[in-house]
Amino acid sequence: MLTRPCYATSRPGSRTVGSRRGECCDNAQAESLWSRLKTEVLEARDWPVFADLADAQASVADYFDFYNHERRRSSIGYMKPYQFHQRELSNITLFSCMIALPLK
Repeated sequence: MLTRPCYATSRPGSRTVGSRRGECCDNAQAESLWSRLKTEVLEARDWPVFADLADAQASVADYFDFYNHERRRSSIGYMKPYQFHQRELSNITLFSCMIALPLK
């Protein structure tokens, strides 16, 4: 997570990066993912962590596949995130179809 808040700068023409002051949770999911990636993938390897860029890309891709397709989450009823997402999409599609049907 960010350790310092994003404040407006006094230099003309400069902009802040990130959210407004007091809105710290908008990036929490991304920060959580990168924290898990570092803990579960990078710290498990010996130095040097990756042989080359292709090895790094393959390792991150493999972890993302695991993170989305195999890992179960208690907050979504111990479902896999991909299954939960597909179920929610089908519910939205079903609901959209019901709205589009004319009432008799």
